[in-house]
Amino acid sequence: MAHIFNDRREAGRALAALLHSWITTDDLLVLGLPRGGVPVAWEVARTLGAPLDVCLVRKLGVPGHEELAMGAIASGGLRVLNDALIQQLGIPERLIDDVTRREEKELQRRERMFRGDRPEPVLSGRTVIVVDDGLATGATMLAAVAALRSAHPARIIAAAPVGATDTCAALRRAADDCICAATPEPFYGVGAWYLDFEQTSDPEVRKILQQAAGQPATHGGGARGRPPWS
Repeated sequence: MAHIFNDRREAGRALAALLHSWITTDDLLVLGLPRGGVPVAWEVARTLGAPLDVCLVRKLGVPGHEELAMGAIASGGLRVLNDALIQQLGIPERLIDDVTRREEKELQRRERMFRGDRPEPVLSGRTVIVVDDGLATGATMLAAVAALRSAHPARIIAAAPVGATDTCAALRRAADDCICAATPEPFYGVGAWYLDFEQTSDPEVRKILQQAAGQPATHGGGARGRPPWS
């Protein structure tokens, strides 16, 4: 099995090449899904000349199998559940609520860490491109799309370098469009299509967002206007 992308930087540039048609006005905004989606979104935003911010969403992992998403939550108290999976596995509501409470605490922590005192971006009337490093079940992206709808953007585009065919189709129904650079079959998983899929750290996300906002990066970030890992 051949890898499609060397790393998230390369994947972001490949994705950006497919998104040029959405540069129609100056109302474009790119939002990265932490953690792995943020370095991809940084490359998209730089290539398209658009501002970058973060969309805070947390996956709800199945207890004992946390990589398997039974749903997701987003800022504002929104929760999206995979009812079919929950019924199939017989997951009780008590466990779902326990996982939700734990992930809500992490969501609030990341809000403070990543955004700091920066105000949330204005979404109303804008074209918003939401970026992740890959789309497997799509639960996190679906939660993000649903949350963003309440802010009344003009359009919401879900975007990722690689995704499962069925997931991308579902996101085209939920969002105004879904752009994937590759939809390999069989899909296997997001990490299978990257040569380097090392976990993105919280400090790395913070540095990227600070640089995108024109602030000096903390804790050894790179020079302004350059990715902190370059």
